[in-house]
Amino acid sequence: MNILYTASEALPYAASGGLADVAGSLPAALCKAGHDCRVVLPLYKSVTQEQRAELKFLLNFTVDVGWRRQYCGVFEGHANGVTYYLLDNEYYFARDGLYGFYDDCERFVFLSRAVIELVSHIDFKPDIINCNDWQTALVPVYYQTVYKFRPGYEDIKTVFTIHNIQYQGRYGMDVLGDIIGIPLYHARLLEYDGAVNLMKGAFETADKITTVSPSYAWEILDPWYSHGLDRALAGKQYKLCGFLNGIDTDLYDPSHDKAIAKNYSADDISGKAACKKALLKELGLADDGSPVIGIITRFVSHKGIDLIKYVFEEMLGLGCQFAILGSGEKIFEDFFKEMAWRRNDRVSVTVGFRPDLAKRIYAGADMFLMPSQSEPCGLAQMISMRYGTVPIVRETGGLRDSVKDAGGGDGNGFTFKTYNAHDMLSAVSRANDLYHSDNWDDLVRHDMKCDYSWDQSAKLYIGLYEELINRNDS
Repeated sequence: MNILYTASEALPYAASGGLADVAGSLPAALCKAGHDCRVVLPLYKSVTQEQRAELKFLLNFTVDVGWRRQYCGVFEGHANGVTYYLLDNEYYFARDGLYGFYDDCERFVFLSRAVIELVSHIDFKPDIINCNDWQTALVPVYYQTVYKFRPGYEDIKTVFTIHNIQYQGRYGMDVLGDIIGIPLYHARLLEYDGAVNLMKGAFETADKITTVSPSYAWEILDPWYSHGLDRALAGKQYKLCGFLNGIDTDLYDPSHDKAIAKNYSADDISGKAACKKALLKELGLADDGSPVIGIITRFVSHKGIDLIKYVFEEMLGLGCQFAILGSGEKIFEDFFKEMAWRRNDRVSVTVGFRPDLAKRIYAGADMFLMPSQSEPCGLAQMISMRYGTVPIVRETGGLRDSVKDAGGGDGNGFTFKTYNAHDMLSAVSRANDLYHSDNWDDLVRHDMKCDYSWDQSAKLYIGLYEELINRNDS
């Protein structure tokens, strides 16, 4: 199959969050499985000079953005066996940062239109175009309303993947004619609650809608999780499904990771103790045999930080230590800093994000706490298990799909259902009890053997793509 995968960010060229990990890993897994998957993304200012030196200029064309015609240059790059097309327009993309600009609507209208226009300019006819989140949500809209019956665009199927339904691309109705430029009799595709909603447009026009975990697929039909889009999805359940994301098992491999103190594997976990000892020394925590709980997250309410704050003293009272890395809302940053100052032998807080320290926490901690209010997929819990660090999570989204409670004897972590601080405390207490038993190492080995590689997730996407293509043949 020929698959064109488009996103607003993708490793190794541009990243601000989990979308870049997916767009960097899933196409590589699809290519590894024998398919030709190519990635389209903007050529941002953040692409390094070393990376630019390896890019090859292919061609340029113009893109309709409302009443404008804008330049688009196409550069080709290669990484991890995948071909990347980086779209160049310095007015839109040569900026400090990826998002958060006053004209984001226009910038990503340009991207979506450029992606679909690109098909007629390169020697690659896709069977599937997989777009991601609101920034590329107009790709299926443009295909259905403008390009579907043009020569060279026959029988292309579109898939839209929701990574976080909270960010929808909502704008005033005036952008319909001034920027988006589809025929006004198609305005109903994008109109929602008196505004233009780009994600809703993808719901209406894509052949399939996927999410990043099975649980999230049904959660977003509930107003609690949908951020207002449940009504738009209610009639689209026939094309909605969820596949759990994977992780890069080469990047996160304790048997070869150079960032950690000592390598180890599921067959020999002795090196994990050395990693813990080194982490305690690095962070200035007491080396007294207490369990270390790792937290690597954004300090925002929907990540469950308010639950942690509410019972933090009680968790310390259980004998736990904390290695915390992240940044976010000032109220939470200040709280963690105060706790680190008051209990500097039990609590370490590093504000910001340091990838190497994150790996050392994954390797050196005993448990990993993720009490999210909502979590479309979550990768940290999978990474922690890869390093033999037992996750403690709330049962929501991808956390529910990847972590099963060990209370029954066959689980790989500790879970709690309700969004309640003391239910979380109970899960931490149960993990602490098992930590002080003879069965803890068995759980660590079991977690390290869990397979959350992209190879498994890619099989599900391949099945979906083949189903769509076979519809054309029938």
